[in-house]
Amino acid sequence: MNMTDSELHFAKRAIRRKNLFLVLSVASVIVALCLALYYTWQFATQPGFAVGIHFVPVLLILLMARQNLRQYYYAKILEKLIV
Repeated sequence: MNMTDSELHFAKRAIRRKNLFLVLSVASVIVALCLALYYTWQFATQPGFAVGIHFVPVLLILLMARQNLRQYYYAKILEKLIV
């Protein structure tokens, strides 16, 4: 099965961005952990702090990190297939 020019261009661009995907994934996990620690501290020091709604962005950031890691793995596999 042959790839079209646009598919090949897309794959090569993903391969070039492979390291960016890994860096974004690691950075997202660090940001999510920092936010979780901050919200935990807020919950411990402020009575009535609504912890549930504040952890929604933490979960969304972790999901974004997971997606970036998945893109890193896909780019790594594409690199082995194309090069």
